[in-house]
Amino acid sequence: MSANSSTVGQLLWRGPVCISWKQDPEGALYHLANCILLLGFMGGSGVYGCFYLFGFLGTGYLCCVLWGWLDACGLDIVLWNVLLAVACLLQLAHLVYRLRMNTLPEEFDLLYKTLCLPLQVPLQTYKEIVHCCQEQVLTLATDQTYAVEGETPINRLSLLLSGRVRVSQDGQFLHYVFPYQFMDSPEWESLRPSEEGVFQVTLTAETECSYISWPRKSLHLLLTKERYISRLFSALLGYDISEKLYTLNDKLFAKFGLRFDIRLPSLYHVLGPSTPDGGPESEKDDEEVCEPSLSPVQATPTSVQHVSPCSPPPAATNLPAPLSRARMSRPDSGILASRSPLQISSQVKSRSQAPLAPIHTPEL
Repeated sequence: MSANSSTVGQLLWRGPVCISWKQDPEGALYHLANCILLLGFMGGSGVYGCFYLFGFLGTGYLCCVLWGWLDACGLDIVLWNVLLAVACLLQLAHLVYRLRMNTLPEEFDLLYKTLCLPLQVPLQTYKEIVHCCQEQVLTLATDQTYAVEGETPINRLSLLLSGRVRVSQDGQFLHYVFPYQFMDSPEWESLRPSEEGVFQVTLTAETECSYISWPRKSLHLLLTKERYISRLFSALLGYDISEKLYTLNDKLFAKFGLRFDIRLPSLYHVLGPSTPDGGPESEKDDEEVCEPSLSPVQATPTSVQHVSPCSPPPAATNLPAPLSRARMSRPDSGILASRSPLQISSQVKSRSQAPLAPIHTPEL
């Protein structure tokens, strides 16, 4: 054991001493190779950092091959540097292959950076979404219709990439669809996967447009299989529909000079049909309020002279004009007591209950 340790110590500390040093320095190829290797080891991380690293290393090892072949004349130097240079070239080829696999067409790459990258959607998930639409970009010429009201079936979901689309109903303009907005998100959300329907609006291209489209069945299968993609589409579609609703709200503001809140039920009182105060309904209600109501004690005597309750007494001839309907809408407690509960409930229901939607909506 001591002999072995002494041998190792001699090899480490008492190695062979160079008998003579070369007086002439190595050639320019040797120094060039080491400078290139030094630059190569200064590379960074990531895909492009790997390109930098293996590119410089491969070049440096090729210079070492030339130096070993021309100056050093050593076969082992040539073989080792050839192996290292080939390994670097194989790494570069693998990086190029990965980049080609991850490369998307220009339209889809811009869509990812605009719509999905801010939401931190993984690139692999985005590729599944793009693969569902078969990576096809469709076009619309100017004045070409994407969907016709009452005719085109709802069998796809489309996203506008460029251009502008006009949405109208019965020839009346509703709003525009701009790039990176869904063209038929309300129609998509209005139907269940098993239901079928047709468009209730007409979509016409005002300029040359390009868009992508997902078939309805294929997209539903993808949303059923991938829960993350389903939540992503739910968020995107909800935001898109809310933008369209607020666009209609701004259009009401421009039309009437008032800003309405589409989330409040009070919008019905602005858009719904209004009944004038002097109309037949108000006169009928006033007549019901003025009906005579006699208590059982007052109805028994026969000698009492019946006077119309609606006619004013002689001393009240100088009273002001009758109160408005808003102040006379609540009758006295005696009148309410003389009526049956069924009549009271029907009258209150007829006055307070409004239809769920306006019957005559003014033009926007």
